[in-house]
Amino acid sequence: MLQASGIRAAGLCATILLSAIGGGVVRAAAQASVTTYHNDNNRTGWNSHETVLTPANVSGASFGLLYNVALDDQVDSGPLVVSNVTITAGKFQGLKNVAYVATESNTVYAIGVNSGNIFLRRNLGAPVHLPLGCNNNGPNVGINSTPVIDPVAKTLYVIAYTQDAGGPAYRIHALDLGNLTDKVPPQLIAASHRLIDGTVFNFNATYQRQRPGLLLANGTVYAGFGSFCDLGAKFSRGWLLGWSAQTLEPLAANQVFDTQVSSPHSFFLSSIWMSGYGPATDDDGNILFVTGNSDPSGTTYDGVTNLQESVVKLNPTLTTVQDLFTPSNQAALDQRDNDFGSGGVLVLPDQPGNNPHLAVAGGKDGNLYLLNVDHLGGFSPDQDDVLGKYVEGACWCGHSYYVDPIDGIGRIVTSAGRRAKVFKVNNSPVPSLSLQSTSPMLLGGQDPGFFTSISSNGEVNPIIWALSHPVTDSPSFPIYLYAFDPRSGGSAMAQLFQGVAGTWPSVNGNANLVPVVANGHVFVATYKQLQVFGIKPKAVQPAARKMGGRSTR
Repeated sequence: MLQASGIRAAGLCATILLSAIGGGVVRAAAQASVTTYHNDNNRTGWNSHETVLTPANVSGASFGLLYNVALDDQVDSGPLVVSNVTITAGKFQGLKNVAYVATESNTVYAIGVNSGNIFLRRNLGAPVHLPLGCNNNGPNVGINSTPVIDPVAKTLYVIAYTQDAGGPAYRIHALDLGNLTDKVPPQLIAASHRLIDGTVFNFNATYQRQRPGLLLANGTVYAGFGSFCDLGAKFSRGWLLGWSAQTLEPLAANQVFDTQVSSPHSFFLSSIWMSGYGPATDDDGNILFVTGNSDPSGTTYDGVTNLQESVVKLNPTLTTVQDLFTPSNQAALDQRDNDFGSGGVLVLPDQPGNNPHLAVAGGKDGNLYLLNVDHLGGFSPDQDDVLGKYVEGACWCGHSYYVDPIDGIGRIVTSAGRRAKVFKVNNSPVPSLSLQSTSPMLLGGQDPGFFTSISSNGEVNPIIWALSHPVTDSPSFPIYLYAFDPRSGGSAMAQLFQGVAGTWPSVNGNANLVPVVANGHVFVATYKQLQVFGIKPKAVQPAARKMGGRSTR
């Protein structure tokens, strides 16, 4: 797989297509594929192969909604985009550029990037209706997490949650990109783990929610599990499971992050949920993620048998917790339901200097931590052994990364609260972050925070793309797509675009949606629709602008 801009294990692949007219080659264009959550296994959210969209044309009248595709249910996962797929079934067969979208009704769609035609659709079973009565989602829970694609094997991996005759069940599927059939038999997800008294704790799909984006690394598909609204906390615990990418056979080992037998409130959890953010990997293939709250007494953490409120580094075979960082205020986080695990962990591409392996993470209490991946910092009740601690605001969110074209130095984009902020990554004399610019305030309701992506052409023309949470005081509950120019000068970045990008009637459940940018298009999947934005042909600009809703620049 192509490694883009120094980002390892990238899910962003670029190929060169040649267009010919009258037998003559007239243009070479890079076609990017986004095959995993937030573009790569670092979870940078950065597409550095975007040759079409620039600050100049995104801020102009030609940018707006191109088309809208009706879907059968709400979408909580992120779209994925693959160029040059050979569609082998249905009436649209041939070489296509395809967007793959999965819904909470367990339907997987293959949609034409340039046309909006539905090439293929496959339903994987009846979804579960309001699991445990939890309304922190849509009425249905089916495919809740972002799938992952192996573009070489031409396989899409997805986990479906189905209402079986015997109760709720999870199955992992390996679907052929060209026809959406199963390449190997789907695997019913089952697991067991020993608690500290030697008793066996069994995975129970009734109480486990599979929300974080899937991770493909080390020849393995990994998935994290949390809970539904913290209901059934006596029976729900944080799990990380893995399956062979070739056969879907489960790994011999798995991990549960609370193996204690009792707690003051019979409340366990230590979930992996991260507002849908996917687990990341480091240079050695270790898996990093953040856990959420456990017993509200704040007394059950020991860093061994209960790893709540922590950044955790796990080895690829899921046998060993290699390192962790737990904030010094861990007890207060548990007591106040202030999950550190409401946000994911971004692993930066290797940096210059004596500390090349850096990561950032932040959660509900508003602190942003700069971490050394080689020494995460452990736990001390007195102080945090980290490289830096910064105020970013409450974060039901995830961070992004890009390299600035002026100085060639990395930037971290935070999206806590209601504003995007750009921090410069300083590497001398010791790693630190310094605030560079702040966006205008986004419209939105629900919990604080949102998600961003970055597009650029190499390191030229970076654009920050953001999706707001729905505006809950509006009868239509719109979600807005924003574009910001981080190089616009000064501490206040310019807003290039704002437009309605779908609706979200399930306002009790956060719209933890991520804009996906590839090949001149911005993909936004929301409630029963996929909207695709881009540069409109001149002949249809007026009609398309009307479809796009209100916009300001």
